[in-house]
Amino acid sequence: MATRAVSARSTVTEPEPRVDYTRVLVDSSAGPGPGLLGLIGLLLGYAIVVPGLLYAFLGIGFLVEHTDGEGFHAYYQRAAGYHTVGGLIATHLALASLIAVVLVLARYLNHRAPRWVASVQPGIRWRFGVLVALVAVVVLNLTQLLVRGGANAHYTVPRNWWVWLLAIIITSPFQALAEEMFFRGYLMNVISALALTLPEKVGRWLSVVVSALIFALMHGTQNAWLFADRFAFGLLAGWLVIVTGGLEAGVAAHVVNNLFAFGYAVFLGGVAQARGLSSMGWVDAAWDIGGFLAIALAGWWIGNLMRVARRTPAR
Repeated sequence: MATRAVSARSTVTEPEPRVDYTRVLVDSSAGPGPGLLGLIGLLLGYAIVVPGLLYAFLGIGFLVEHTDGEGFHAYYQRAAGYHTVGGLIATHLALASLIAVVLVLARYLNHRAPRWVASVQPGIRWRFGVLVALVAVVVLNLTQLLVRGGANAHYTVPRNWWVWLLAIIITSPFQALAEEMFFRGYLMNVISALALTLPEKVGRWLSVVVSALIFALMHGTQNAWLFADRFAFGLLAGWLVIVTGGLEAGVAAHVVNNLFAFGYAVFLGGVAQARGLSSMGWVDAAWDIGGFLAIALAGWWIGNLMRVARRTPAR
């Protein structure tokens, strides 16, 4: 009897038919309990797994590259602030562990195969994601070069610039993917599970707004315009999840944004400056949000042209 019970709990199940992405991990018959447990697991992953791995990675880095007389605390602060390539790599890889956290929770708490975390199809729709990424490359570079690349931009070529770029290209996509799976993937489903007593449309859009709010708040100290910039990105990425039925468009936009934000920063004062950004003017915020909106609308249009699935299959 006990063996059969354990087997039943570990069985992979299919989501309910004809639900949007915000319900793909939700079992409406189970009530809000799994949603609450999922939220606890998600927060524990962010509060324990990520800092623990970062501490371990930087501990290794300290043993390998610290200078004479520098204590671990000073080294940790310097590396975690992206003053070293190793600090950037360690932070990105620590955040990437959220991918595993989400997949484990989806599999063993929600009983869903990993493919359902990607989209309602299910699985990753690679062509769709690549097309949105190409649009994002064009839009974000136009924003960077035309709006911020004028007389006020002072590009310099730092020592070991290629090492920084290589580290960014290799690790930044994993960090962006992890954040999208965390906020737009699992967290939106958790909020929908906790809002099961509300009308479906209310729960759906509540998950978009609340996840975007948490996404912006968890970026730390920031002024109102920088908060608005990040909140708007979260709202548009959440909207894309619903109207395209998956994470691909949001992941594409997030990856491209981070690649070029960090990439340009290498030649505009250093990655540490971008890492420590805590304020933004309304003009830059407006252009950023306009760029994100253009990418979101393009992603929605491409999704319509490709007829990507927006709801789970009918049974």
